[in-house]
Amino acid sequence: MSYKAICLALLLATATVALASQDPELQQCKQQCHSQRHADDKQIRQCEDRCEDYHRNDRSPIQKLRECNRDCERRQQEERRREDCQRRCQERYEKETQSYDQKYQKQTTNNPYVFEDRHFVTGMQTQHGRLRILQQFTERSDLLRGIDNYRVAVLEAQPQTFIVPSHLDAQILVFVARGRGAVNMVREERRESFNIKQGDIFRIHAGTTTYLVNRDNNERLVLVKLIQPVNTPGQFEQFYGAGGQNPESYFKAFSDEILEAAFNVDGQRVKRLFGQQRQGAIIKASSEQIRSMSQHQEGGIWPFGGESKGTHNIYDQRPIYNNKYGQYYEVESSQFRQLRDLDIAISFSNMSQGAMTAPFYNSKATKIAVVVEGEGYFEMACPHLSQSQSQRQRQRQSRRSEEEEEEEESYRPRGESTTSYKTVRSRLRTGTVVVVPAGHPFVAVASNNQNLQILSFKVNADNNEQFTLAGKRNVMNQLEREAKELAFGMPAREVEEVLRSQKEEFFFEGPGRRADA
Repeated sequence: MSYKAICLALLLATATVALASQDPELQQCKQQCHSQRHADDKQIRQCEDRCEDYHRNDRSPIQKLRECNRDCERRQQEERRREDCQRRCQERYEKETQSYDQKYQKQTTNNPYVFEDRHFVTGMQTQHGRLRILQQFTERSDLLRGIDNYRVAVLEAQPQTFIVPSHLDAQILVFVARGRGAVNMVREERRESFNIKQGDIFRIHAGTTTYLVNRDNNERLVLVKLIQPVNTPGQFEQFYGAGGQNPESYFKAFSDEILEAAFNVDGQRVKRLFGQQRQGAIIKASSEQIRSMSQHQEGGIWPFGGESKGTHNIYDQRPIYNNKYGQYYEVESSQFRQLRDLDIAISFSNMSQGAMTAPFYNSKATKIAVVVEGEGYFEMACPHLSQSQSQRQRQRQSRRSEEEEEEEESYRPRGESTTSYKTVRSRLRTGTVVVVPAGHPFVAVASNNQNLQILSFKVNADNNEQFTLAGKRNVMNQLEREAKELAFGMPAREVEEVLRSQKEEFFFEGPGRRADA
């Protein structure tokens, strides 16, 4: 090898080391490559190559578009040239968006805990809005059968629109992710009406006929729903009474003679009543109509006396955790009585740019998390996927007979640890749904260019405890000194130096922002 070639190789090696030291996320990725069990040198090198490739291409198309437009503003003084530059940025963005989505789809294909746009189906749609419904959780993996009787749906309605009255054969818990609206729930002799705004939580009981309006002139109304069917597990239906051809009214299923007798009018009038509506389930309304259906107090009016049964706003209470890196809110059944018989709690995290949560887990609650706004990524420790991969590897590589393996398994000491963990990792962006099973340590990280907001429905929330694994409330700090020495195989002083170094609580400076990482 020539002198120049040697110098070039050293230069490239130095650049690679420097890059890893400057980017802690890349460094962490490579460290995980070396910590993999049973990995040989070739597999470790391949893993490191994947880390490098991921790091080089990690910016989303929208981030690249913003950077490109900023360059146009800086470099192009003439307005025409600046517009041409920005047009080229837009064209490049549209091309990269398609390839980015394909890469993103490949990343989540084998991850049963992550759900993207392609996992939703359209329940209803007009030019004024739509309802998207997430597939059943067990369609993705049997690991999620504990929450198979829950569904997630997202309703989006354009400004000044009306959602036609309907009811579901399901309990519904609703979070207002964006906008302002009004809700009307009707029963035989009363109507409950209340206005809603961002951060509100409210419940719709199974079978309750409900209609909504978006009372804002400019902003979309976005509602995130957790649906619990009451008939067939995991399956629910929407029933429209008021309607006609589109949406079709369930009254059209009855015979003419039944409808004539029930309404005590002739058949032609009944047919006309249920044959006019053809605009769909989300339609435009006039300003006067919207105003008339929105003359309610924020949070609710119960016109027949007694306590208001309207909404609870998650932002009206003090955050459980609050520092410059983020805020964490949680609403339990003791704070909002509509949650009492559902065994569900609701939490909301707002992480600052470049911040992260502490690693943490829930003792008995499974968390269904929905990214309301922003970008980032998460990591989770999962023993189930690691066990599945280990089993497949044993099947491919083992030369022993099934009888010999069964004999070994039967004589394995019960106290021997065979648990290993797979790192479940995926990008987060607006609309992503992530399931975090009980007991699984989880951490979320916000991107460096925008906040990350995550709404979480906690199923099996009664008597659940949330344990943090770093920071002021690190549960490991509660271990006795002797227990620390025995568990970690190190002097207690060294263990405590590590466990107590993080002075913040729950929200920290993320790996991409740490200068000393």
